[in-house]
Amino acid sequence: MTSIKTSIQCIVIILFSLIVTGIQKVEAAEDISLYSETAILMDANTGEVLFKKDMEKMMYPASITKIVTAIIALEEGELDDIVTVSKKATEVIGTRVYLVEDERVSLLRLVQGLLINSGNDAGTAIAEHMAGSELFFAKKMNRFMEEEIGIRNTHFTNPHGLYDENHTTTAYDMARITQYAMQNETFREIVGTKEMEWKGEEWETTIYNHNRMLWDYEGATGVKNGFVHKSGYTLVTTTKRNDMELIAVTLNAPSADHAYHDMKTLFEYGFDHFQTSVLFSNKMFEADNGTRYELDDDLYFVTTYDEDISIAVNRLGRLWIKGDNDRIIRSELLSPVESTLDTVEETIVEEERKTEDSSKFMRWITQLWSSFPVN
Repeated sequence: MTSIKTSIQCIVIILFSLIVTGIQKVEAAEDISLYSETAILMDANTGEVLFKKDMEKMMYPASITKIVTAIIALEEGELDDIVTVSKKATEVIGTRVYLVEDERVSLLRLVQGLLINSGNDAGTAIAEHMAGSELFFAKKMNRFMEEEIGIRNTHFTNPHGLYDENHTTTAYDMARITQYAMQNETFREIVGTKEMEWKGEEWETTIYNHNRMLWDYEGATGVKNGFVHKSGYTLVTTTKRNDMELIAVTLNAPSADHAYHDMKTLFEYGFDHFQTSVLFSNKMFEADNGTRYELDDDLYFVTTYDEDISIAVNRLGRLWIKGDNDRIIRSELLSPVESTLDTVEETIVEEERKTEDSSKFMRWITQLWSSFPVN
């Protein structure tokens, strides 16, 4: 019995592996030349990588670190909390929103200063409020990225991105982090804000988003740029046109202009070659044996332009989306319109009814037979 069970498990694993490895990534023939040391272009809806350049190489992120600090504050903090700024927060070097010791600022306001004006002091104030210190907040950041986002190749030691030799990430991880963060509507709104009035105790001004893509590129929706000497110029941006939203990350560009040039190059490549399509939830499909199935959630997939698409469902309820040359684009297990459990229960009830009817008939025959006189 054990050997049979083991054999079945092996067969299931092999079949699953064939399904997963059979999916072929969408590709375009054109090559891209970039100034940045590493880069990635990702479809935001599916997470599919459309272009990569050393995307898993360990790099220093600089201020794009603040994407993680912000999403933790937004998801785990109370945005109307009033934070009392510490002396340590006011002494952080680099870009600031010029907080002063004992100034009282709402957590939401600190997140806005963190993302729009890249305030390092706001980052430290958030960290101390959320975890007591930068050290403990860094541990929270690493745990959050692993448990909530599912990435394991990023390790942060502070909330703002100032250089530390152990403060590292990859282009791929930053794209995944951004994909996650942009699902939060408050985060999306803040990183898409071009300018905002800032009224602090000692600094009253209009702050402008440091990400120039918001002004210079059609459809740009966020998110963050960064620079320290060891990291070079880093940039993460999201852009949406029609039904397609793209995420691009460039790390260690030699200048800000080179970073923005690479970002635009990546987006033009994406919009020129690919498109995102969607099958909406509750859409019905019918297998060739007549069984009906439906999608539980919207299903997004990426194709090249003018690619011929075919959609079919097999008898086991697995949906196959194929492109040119039978390229497998997506495979998804659908839910039957009537659950198997309901069908089994109905069958049992019907069989019991038939058995009861049969018993009644036999009793009637027996009674009828016994009514005849015996000679």
